[in-house]
Amino acid sequence: MGEIRLLPDEVVNRIAAGEVVERPASVAKELMENALDAGANAVDVVLDRGGRKLVEVRDDGSGMNRHDLLLAVQRHATSKIRSAEDLDRISTLGFRGEALPSIAAVCHFTVVTSPDGEQGWRLRMDGGEMRNVSPAPRARGTTVSCGGIFYNQPARRRFLRSASTELSWVQRFVTGAALSRLDVAFSLSHNGRTVFRL
Repeated sequence: MGEIRLLPDEVVNRIAAGEVVERPASVAKELMENALDAGANAVDVVLDRGGRKLVEVRDDGSGMNRHDLLLAVQRHATSKIRSAEDLDRISTLGFRGEALPSIAAVCHFTVVTSPDGEQGWRLRMDGGEMRNVSPAPRARGTTVSCGGIFYNQPARRRFLRSASTELSWVQRFVTGAALSRLDVAFSLSHNGRTVFRL
């Protein structure tokens, strides 16, 4: 047995990613839940090759300013709880502070967001490493694009199923979200074709 040591952040992020990201559908689910918690009236999910090549979720929710955007991709950062007491009265769909950084750790990750439709920001990460943050035009809301899921983890990538199987998993989550929130418009597109609008 070796000596006990703290794991490097890169390893911690990959372990957390394994808890959050099982397949493209789990990415879509986390991002849809964030959109709904942000007060979105419309959520659009866009896939390419069943999500293996791209999972993108667009919403018209509250969006984020630059400060919040930078915090959102930090581990254990969340807008959903403030103290230990809040854990007993969660009223959102989730509060996993590691969801965005865990997703970003296993893909080419881009967020474009604006809280007011006037000043927007684009943040880009590859494999969990920050590339840049820059001003970007965007109507109020957020677009999160996740390209090449598991591109940096070939062993995990091999466990993904066919595009049609991965699409069916995403369809299940989008349909479930739409049935639970009849006040929100949902759409799902795959390979440039609209699968459904609810």
